[in-house]
Amino acid sequence: MTNLQELREMIHTLHGAEASYVQSACVRETHNGEILWDGVVEVFDLVGHPKANRIYVWSHDTDDPKCPRQHVTVLHIPPAVSPQTAVQAVILQEHKNRAKSN
Repeated sequence: MTNLQELREMIHTLHGAEASYVQSACVRETHNGEILWDGVVEVFDLVGHPKANRIYVWSHDTDDPKCPRQHVTVLHIPPAVSPQTAVQAVILQEHKNRAKSN
């Protein structure tokens, strides 16, 4: 099974929609000269999802040995309307979550 097939199946499992690959987008997000995220976002069109016709997907390594790789999915719903803004939305949410836990 290829990576894209695996992602399609994951999207179907998580979001109940069929996914068709559109493109891979390189995204680098920085703040004050520091790289916050640098990677590839896979873009898929969705068929059968009630709220979105597109989804952005990527994965990253974690420090958790039980779950060493985490997949992230972001529906194409404002403010996440591009690979770049999807990454920005996740970074912002993670920042808010850290602030709440401190």
